Amino acid sequence: MTQSQFDFRASARHTLTLEQQAIGELVDKLDNAFDSACETMMRCRGRLIVTGMGKSGHIARKMAATFASTGSPAFYVHPGEASHGDLGMITGDDVVVALSNSGETQEITGLLPLFKRLGTPLVSLTGRKHSTLARYSDVHIDVGVSREACPHDLAPTSSTTAALAMGDALALALLEARGFSAEDFALSHPGGTLGKRLLLRVRDLMHSDNRLPCVPAGSPLREALLEMTHKGMGFTCVVDEHGQLAGVYTDGDLRRTLDQRGDFATLCVDDVMTRGGKTASPDMLAAEAVRIMEDNRITALAVIEDGYPVGALHMHDLLRSGVI
Repeated sequence: MTQSQFDFRASARHTLTLEQQAIGELVDKLDNAFDSACETMMRCRGRLIVTGMGKSGHIARKMAATFASTGSPAFYVHPGEASHGDLGMITGDDVVVALSNSGETQEITGLLPLFKRLGTPLVSLTGRKHSTLARYSDVHIDVGVSREACPHDLAPTSSTTAALAMGDALALALLEARGFSAEDFALSHPGGTLGKRLLLRVRDLMHSDNRLPCVPAGSPLREALLEMTHKGMGFTCVVDEHGQLAGVYTDGDLRRTLDQRGDFATLCVDDVMTRGGKTASPDMLAAEAVRIMEDNRITALAVIEDGYPVGALHMHDLLRSGVI
């Protein structure tokens, strides 16, 4: 058969079906061991030390990263390097999470007496519940699969998928048990879009002081239009004699004025402004300000504190910041 005649999609469907089945089998295998593993990790006073060799090592690295970003401090230790000095990273306050499909990986089984000597609790994920690693563990989770997706039943495929899925299940169970919030998650992802969406506040982005468009009530409409043009925010705040917000005059109000009133010479801003208007508070999440703008189909908000205008926020500021 030539390469062009090979049915790549049929092969892919077969692989994905087998891996899907492998994950499905894990649901039926969940038992008290999963609860015990979670409880052991919850009691951990130190770090979760995740280890594995070869393909299991790659899964272990990802598991450690997932644990660390979801409220369970963790890092990966290479089992080969552990026996050459890196074991010093592990203490009795930690919990070791070891991955090995066979449960007989020499680089890991060679460390088992040392874990016992340190008094470090050991949680293992293997495909053989009677293996050396499983028997030595304080808690063993069975992640065995019926067969690998590899047509020769050799290359780690379904087994690594199952281990990865179980790692996610552990991490998210711990996340929920700890009450780890979306804002907590953002604190460990400050450089990403999610962090910006959850950490940036309106006060971080708003225009304030002399950049805030503002005119006193009773001002001629012409002055309000000049303020809007000069500050470039598409609106101006209108404040009463006490300096509190009385209303806003926006580009939309200007279009309505042109359509309905025509003669600007005799108008003051009070006659045509929107009283009150949509506002934000300085401590509001920037993402919440986006929602207000989208829900009301507007592009700017007055920022109010105790009734006084303290800033102005435009959709362009949110775009530049990466919030949207």
